[in-house]
Amino acid sequence: MLLQQKSRERKKQNLVVVEGLREIRIAVENGLSISELYFCPEICDPRSISFLNPDTRITEVSQAVFEKLAYRDGSDGFIALLRPRWLSLSDLVLQPAPLILILESVEKPGNLGAVLRTADAARLDAVIVCDPLTDIYNPNVIRSGVGCVFSQQVVACTTAEAQQWLREKNIHTFAAELQASSPYHQHNYLGATAFVMGTEADGLTKNWIGFCDERIIIPMLGSIDSLNVSVSAAILVFEAMRQRGFET
Repeated sequence: MLLQQKSRERKKQNLVVVEGLREIRIAVENGLSISELYFCPEICDPRSISFLNPDTRITEVSQAVFEKLAYRDGSDGFIALLRPRWLSLSDLVLQPAPLILILESVEKPGNLGAVLRTADAARLDAVIVCDPLTDIYNPNVIRSGVGCVFSQQVVACTTAEAQQWLREKNIHTFAAELQASSPYHQHNYLGATAFVMGTEADGLTKNWIGFCDERIIIPMLGSIDSLNVSVSAAILVFEAMRQRGFET
């Protein structure tokens, strides 16, 4: 199925493939429009989709056909096509002291999905993906993020666009970085805050390191010098939430 495999095809048709009842429900609850839904009665209970708009086009398929459509093991029998929501930086709605995650050149869909789960758990204001190397609606982003790409404000843009926006909004930036950095728990995150994170392999580019207001590091006592980006993001975000009293 081209929509599953090709980012270009998803954008051309303006459709995204969503597999799994939980992910489909999250999309609907967050205002996305289901174009079409396929279900296999040999695998699922059709009554589970009573939350869909009555006008939704619903197609029953055999198990053999469904298995050709499905892209993951252990599917629950539901696959939907929906119209994605493409947000720009100007679309973002922020709280007075927003908390934002910025990812530079993220390339692994699983990592992005895991970060979006953290964003949902902490009710972040936004996740900004700069110069992305993966489509934010890649099926593996949706799967690993359990549909949280639909519950969050997620923007894909260039680094230059993000930096200009951060200046305009007076958001204090913290670069998660290994050199010339101080421990993350020694900083104040009560004001408008953005954590900027790079890839595990290369870290942040000089462009971002030079731009950010402060550099922070997560102290590590073992042999390695980096954590999975989703783990690092969770540590930083929940320290900010702790300082804020976990208020939303």
